[in-house]
Amino acid sequence: MESGMARELAGLAADGDMALPLYGVRPGGVAALLAELPPEEAAMLRFQNFAGQAGVATLLPGPAGAPRAALLGLGGEPAVHGFGAAAGALPAGSVWRIAAGEYSPEDAALGFLLGAYRFEHLKTKTQKKLAQLEPSQVPERVRVVAQAVCTARDLINTPANLLGPAELARAVLEVGARFGARAAHVHGGEVAARYPALAAVGAGSERGPEVVVLAWQGSNTDAHAPLLSLCGKGVCFDTGGYDLKPGAAMLRMKKDMGGAAILLGLAQAVMALDLPLRLQLRIGCVENSISGHAMRPSDVLQTVAGLSVEVGNTDAEGRLVLCDLLAEAARESPDWLIDAATLTGAARVALGPDLPALFCNDDRLAETILAAGRLVHDPLWRLPLFDGYAAWLDSPVADLNTVSAKPMAGAIVAALFLRHFVPAGVAWAHVDVYGWNDSTRPGRPEGGEAQTLRALLSAVESLKA
Repeated sequence: MESGMARELAGLAADGDMALPLYGVRPGGVAALLAELPPEEAAMLRFQNFAGQAGVATLLPGPAGAPRAALLGLGGEPAVHGFGAAAGALPAGSVWRIAAGEYSPEDAALGFLLGAYRFEHLKTKTQKKLAQLEPSQVPERVRVVAQAVCTARDLINTPANLLGPAELARAVLEVGARFGARAAHVHGGEVAARYPALAAVGAGSERGPEVVVLAWQGSNTDAHAPLLSLCGKGVCFDTGGYDLKPGAAMLRMKKDMGGAAILLGLAQAVMALDLPLRLQLRIGCVENSISGHAMRPSDVLQTVAGLSVEVGNTDAEGRLVLCDLLAEAARESPDWLIDAATLTGAARVALGPDLPALFCNDDRLAETILAAGRLVHDPLWRLPLFDGYAAWLDSPVADLNTVSAKPMAGAIVAALFLRHFVPAGVAWAHVDVYGWNDSTRPGRPEGGEAQTLRALLSAVESLKA
């Protein structure tokens, strides 16, 4: 990994490069386009069967045969996805500027940059050169959001042998240092004293658990500014512990720190945009392994909140990481408390890979996040904190169990467990994400994905004192 995850955006050209206009075209706009073009160009497009199909690009010739512009089919995709195909569909090394059309130029530019993302720095062979975007056409906010998304993607994509708890903690510290955030780094024996449940999750690994807490506030804020508190699950690899996962289920477990990566990217964007608020970020960095020191099923653990917890399944470790972080964060009485985690397979069964589950104890906060997701095409779906299932977490030997004995409603039960660690009166949202693209689509390359980052940022920008 590069220091601070701050490598340059792949889709940005050097200043001064000559750029050609790039037009996004939807199927419904093709007829009008053909009527406006010179007859020979319209005939060429008809011959190529250009119909505004998503991801299909074609060049319009200029004098002496050199291209004067390009058309990119958007299909029915929003611009932030449709323009994601541009970097790979246009000629290698060419430079473009987004031309006006029936889409937001900011969304188009962001889509172009997100589509240019590649995680290839571990390869030795030179990779295919991509088309690029003229930097003067890219607003600062678009750059900030693209960089935040790429920060999260880089972390999620990094193999676990290169990104353990110490490396994840260092990445958090380096991002904080870039923006002058105050940092507390808890490691070694201090972790068990301060975060006992989180420490139990990491006890089986030779790579010990670590926690980083960042505190920052905008340059134009004071002690009365809104406090946003973020808590991320950073399980760098999850074997399942003694309740061992099948081999096939471990293949993508390097992404089990996806919640931490997404919230670090969100915090990075908040600080880069200098939003008028106070920010706290807590990242629990652990590895869930098997050894003679690992936690066992039926162990009883203490937590920051003072509640005792029976370990019903060692593969339900993410909620143990988050419960200590949430309890500590809630002591500061934040205006919004948000956690994110690749927490349950049950959420994926219910909603699939592209629709993260949102649980929230505050209707206004929930609707703010959902509306933001719809606005920026980064959707979530709200699931209930259904009190009828609360008793499923009862334990005969502790205050509560980590899991239910019933093989149903797993995502809801996990959220109900976390709710025990958030006092009444604190507006709290829990996001259960997949954090991964199973295949490449425009703007969404296969691999780690910063799901909900853009939605949460848009929501946070509305947070007022």
